[in-house]
Amino acid sequence: MKPKVKIGRVYDDTPAKDGMRVLVDRIWPRGLKKEAAHLDQWAKDVAPSPKLRTWYGHDPEKFDEFRRRYSAELDEPERAEAFGELRELAHAKPLLLLTASRDLEHSQAAVLAEKLS
Repeated sequence: MKPKVKIGRVYDDTPAKDGMRVLVDRIWPRGLKKEAAHLDQWAKDVAPSPKLRTWYGHDPEKFDEFRRRYSAELDEPERAEAFGELRELAHAKPLLLLTASRDLEHSQAAVLAEKLS
Protein backbone atom coordinates (compact mmCIF):
# COMPACT_ATOMS: atom_id res chain seq x y z
CA MET A 1 0.00 0.00 0.00
CA LYS A 2 1.34 3.40 -1.03
CA PRO A 3 1.90 5.81 1.88
CA LYS A 4 -0.38 8.84 2.14
CA VAL A 5 1.90 11.83 2.67
CA LYS A 6 0.84 15.45 2.38
CA ILE A 7 2.60 18.69 3.19
CA GLY A 8 1.38 21.84 4.90
CA ARG A 9 2.38 24.92 6.84
CA VAL A 10 2.68 24.47 10.58
CA TYR A 11 0.91 27.81 11.05
CA ASP A 12 -2.23 26.46 9.37
CA ASP A 13 -4.60 24.35 11.44
CA THR A 14 -4.80 21.55 8.89
CA PRO A 15 -6.02 18.22 10.30
CA ALA A 16 -3.99 15.12 9.43
CA LYS A 17 -7.11 13.09 8.43
CA ASP A 18 -6.68 10.32 11.01
CA GLY A 19 -2.91 10.45 10.65
CA MET A 20 -0.02 12.28 12.21
CA ARG A 21 1.11 15.90 12.14
CA VAL A 22 4.92 15.92 11.96
CA LEU A 23 7.08 19.06 11.98
CA VAL A 24 10.15 18.55 9.75
CA ASP A 25 12.00 21.82 10.49
CA ARG A 26 15.18 21.85 12.58
CA ILE A 27 14.30 25.20 14.17
CA TRP A 28 11.04 25.81 16.03
CA PRO A 29 8.70 28.08 14.00
CA ARG A 30 8.85 31.71 15.07
CA GLY A 31 5.92 32.98 17.09
CA LEU A 32 4.21 29.60 17.45
CA LYS A 33 3.50 28.16 20.88
CA LYS A 34 4.12 24.43 21.15
CA GLU A 35 0.59 23.67 22.33
CA ALA A 36 -0.86 25.65 19.39
CA ALA A 37 0.98 23.50 16.85
CA HIS A 38 -0.98 20.33 17.71
CA LEU A 39 1.97 18.15 16.67
CA ASP A 40 2.25 14.43 17.08
CA GLN A 41 5.99 14.55 16.47
CA TRP A 42 8.86 16.94 15.80
CA ALA A 43 11.30 15.19 13.45
CA LYS A 44 14.08 17.79 13.57
CA ASP A 45 16.78 15.16 12.91
CA VAL A 46 15.45 14.67 9.39
CA ALA A 47 15.76 18.39 8.51
CA PRO A 48 18.49 19.65 6.16
CA SER A 49 21.83 20.56 7.69
CA PRO A 50 22.29 24.20 8.71
CA LYS A 51 24.96 24.54 5.98
CA LEU A 52 22.59 23.28 3.26
CA ARG A 53 19.67 25.34 4.55
CA THR A 54 21.81 28.50 4.54
CA TRP A 55 23.14 27.78 1.04
CA TYR A 56 19.64 27.15 -0.32
CA GLY A 57 18.00 30.21 1.24
CA HIS A 58 14.61 29.04 -0.16
CA ASP A 59 15.65 30.22 -3.64
CA PRO A 60 13.36 28.36 -6.09
CA GLU A 61 16.07 28.53 -8.78
CA LYS A 62 18.31 26.38 -6.54
CA PHE A 63 15.59 23.85 -5.71
CA ASP A 64 16.71 21.04 -8.05
CA GLU A 65 20.24 21.17 -6.63
CA PHE A 66 18.82 21.49 -3.09
CA ARG A 67 16.72 18.35 -3.69
CA ARG A 68 19.81 16.46 -4.89
CA ARG A 69 21.99 17.58 -1.96
CA TYR A 70 19.25 17.03 0.62
CA SER A 71 18.53 13.55 -0.72
CA ALA A 72 22.24 12.76 -0.31
CA GLU A 73 22.11 14.06 3.27
CA LEU A 74 19.19 11.77 4.03
CA ASP A 75 21.46 8.81 3.24
CA GLU A 76 24.03 9.94 5.84
CA PRO A 77 23.89 7.94 9.10
CA GLU A 78 22.75 10.84 11.30
CA ARG A 79 19.69 11.46 9.13
CA ALA A 80 19.10 7.99 7.68
CA GLU A 81 17.80 6.64 10.98
CA ALA A 82 15.39 9.56 11.42
CA PHE A 83 14.23 9.21 7.81
CA GLY A 84 13.70 5.48 8.33
CA GLU A 85 11.47 6.22 11.32
CA LEU A 86 9.49 8.68 9.20
CA ARG A 87 9.16 6.02 6.47
CA GLU A 88 7.79 3.53 9.01
CA LEU A 89 5.24 6.08 10.20
CA ALA A 90 4.21 6.79 6.60
CA HIS A 91 3.51 3.10 6.01
CA ALA A 92 1.48 2.86 9.21
CA LYS A 93 -0.79 5.89 8.82
CA PRO A 94 -1.27 9.08 6.79
CA LEU A 95 1.33 11.80 7.44
CA LEU A 96 1.05 15.54 7.23
CA LEU A 97 4.60 16.90 7.01
CA LEU A 98 4.67 20.43 8.36
CA THR A 99 7.11 23.28 7.81
CA ALA A 100 7.22 27.00 8.50
CA SER A 101 8.30 27.64 4.91
CA ARG A 102 5.95 29.86 2.90
CA ASP A 103 6.81 28.10 -0.36
CA LEU A 104 5.69 24.53 0.27
CA GLU A 105 6.46 23.42 -3.27
CA HIS A 106 10.16 24.29 -2.80
CA SER A 107 10.62 23.09 0.80
CA GLN A 108 12.28 20.14 2.49
CA ALA A 109 8.77 18.88 3.27
CA ALA A 110 8.15 18.56 -0.48
CA VAL A 111 11.39 16.57 -0.91
CA LEU A 112 10.50 14.30 2.01
CA ALA A 113 6.95 13.72 0.72
CA GLU A 114 8.34 12.81 -2.69
CA LYS A 115 10.82 10.35 -1.21
CA LEU A 116 8.20 8.78 1.08
CA SER A 117 5.54 8.33 -1.60
